[in-house]
Amino acid sequence: MSKEYDLIIIGGGPAGLAAALYGARGMVKTAIVEKQSPGGQILLTDLIENYPGFPEGIEPTELVSRMQKQAERFGAEVVLDEITSISREGELWKAEGWGDDYLAKAIIIATGSQPRKLRIEGEEKFTGKGVSYCAVCDGPFFKNVPVAVVGGGDSALSEALYLTGHASKVYLIHRRQEFRAEKIWQKRVRENPKIELVLDTVVKKIEGDNKVNRILLENVKTAEQSWLDVEAIFIFIGMIPNSQIVRDLVELDERGRIKVNKKMETSAPGIFAAGDVCDIPLQQVSTAVGSGAVAATSAIEYIAKEFG
Repeated sequence: MSKEYDLIIIGGGPAGLAAALYGARGMVKTAIVEKQSPGGQILLTDLIENYPGFPEGIEPTELVSRMQKQAERFGAEVVLDEITSISREGELWKAEGWGDDYLAKAIIIATGSQPRKLRIEGEEKFTGKGVSYCAVCDGPFFKNVPVAVVGGGDSALSEALYLTGHASKVYLIHRRQEFRAEKIWQKRVRENPKIELVLDTVVKKIEGDNKVNRILLENVKTAEQSWLDVEAIFIFIGMIPNSQIVRDLVELDERGRIKVNKKMETSAPGIFAAGDVCDIPLQQVSTAVGSGAVAATSAIEYIAKEFG
């Protein structure tokens, strides 16, 4: 028999946790369904220093713990399960999971995103053996050895800086001459003596025996190729939205992100979205939290209007 709620939030990152707080505090029966432990992608970094209210920064686990406790204090329920499909069942939405099925008057999709891959030879073969998408997870395994970081955004630069605390040298590889990261990250990277910039360059191949030993580089302007000896390559070239479970229900943009209006409503009545899975212009913890609050408030209004 399906478990029934007023509001189900799929995904327990900052957007989902904020939505749960606003939903529960708005006196609707609220559940977060999360396939792992709450937190999402922010758990893959070591420190959050641009979330308002924490001048010295805050560890992601601590911030998530506080958010979860706050939502639960108002009655939100955290359910560990993975939702595999969503469909209509009468006036309600049905979310089918591996463990249970759930019925709700409204659903908020806060499933976040996952790392984009280079899709080059050797990437899949050496994933977990020197190819990584999480510096905090795997950086400590590469103490006093050279590593490479690929990317030009905030994540790539901040993770390259984190890795300088472990690796002997960090090669920061970017396909353009200029980074798109915030200026403060660029300044810190350029001032760090353990980071060497490798610009106008892409990675073409990853090689090794039982683990990564070297990577093949190509200059995008001259087409000149060269080998670089490293023991790990950390890839931060963007994210892919986890919108698969609603791709046949709501409108997506060309990048697969869920299209929402200013009330975080999707094209399907009763389904809302928040956080990195949406087409919001800035993907940060603060904007995820804000979008979660808006989505929950809109969902409460929808429930009141449609169900009295």
